[in-house]
Amino acid sequence: MKSTKPSDLRNLKAGEIETKLSDAREELMKLRFQQVTGQLTDTSRLRILRREIARMQTVLREQPASETEGEA
Repeated sequence: MKSTKPSDLRNLKAGEIETKLSDAREELMKLRFQQVTGQLTDTSRLRILRREIARMQTVLREQPASETEGEA
């Protein structure tokens, strides 16, 4: 999975971002299980995925704020 830029995420609708977010969380859970059992070879993937999740959460949090500013 390639790293997603925040500008690309801002162009998506909230539902699409939430779908990507749930997929990323599921993948992170699987990677954590692999790490515990000793099957994970690319440990940097954990860090990358955590940052992806944080990036998506930030964009989701920004969207309602920008919508209310537009209404005022």
